[in-house]
Amino acid sequence: MSEQPTLGDVRKWPATVSVSQAAQALGCSKSHLHERIKRGDSPVKTIPFGARHVVITADLVRILSGEERAAA
Repeated sequence: MSEQPTLGDVRKWPATVSVSQAAQALGCSKSHLHERIKRGDSPVKTIPFGARHVVITADLVRILSGEERAAA
């Protein structure tokens, strides 16, 4: 696995990223994040994209910067 990206790196990413890329930024395994998405308790918002999911980068930035999740 390559080096963990910084918050500054993540801020430069496109609007959505792969689960693998998001997991690397969060410091967890891809399989762990996939499992959390499957269970419906992912820490980041995802969008179903065919048979896979993509992670919304803005939500990833929110988590990494320690911001509180907006009330639903």
